[in-house]
Amino acid sequence: MKRFSIVVIAATAALFLASCDRTSTSPNTNNGPTPTTSTATPDAFASTRATYEKDCKECHGADGAGGRVKLEDGTKLRVPSLREGHALRHPDSEFTKQIEKGGDGMPAFKDKLTPQQITEMISFIRKEFQGGMAPPPEHMKSPMKNMNMK
Repeated sequence: MKRFSIVVIAATAALFLASCDRTSTSPNTNNGPTPTTSTATPDAFASTRATYEKDCKECHGADGAGGRVKLEDGTKLRVPSLREGHALRHPDSEFTKQIEKGGDGMPAFKDKLTPQQITEMISFIRKEFQGGMAPPPEHMKSPMKNMNMK
């Protein structure tokens, strides 16, 4: 019986020491913030996403698909997609011009958005609606284009 008691005491002591070891290697709870294992990354487009929501979504849609739209004032528009067609072939300068000056039913945003906000909107469109594709090269104006060649 005495031997059994010694074995039980030894086993209990070993378990106690093992549990103390685990707690001593865990992060301390009172000496600062506990490190998190979350690797959440901030949304680089959070502000631009809010601008799109406020100024663009009504016509271009939540997914940038465009299509036929009836505005609150009854105006009917055929809005181009930001995901396909011409939008994929527009260099950034054409997007900038369209956003700034508007046209074809689109309002001008030059007085509503800063140049930086417009640039960020174009990057947002490229990433969110065009799969991160690089913009096509800017059109180069050839000096020969305007010459009268006979």
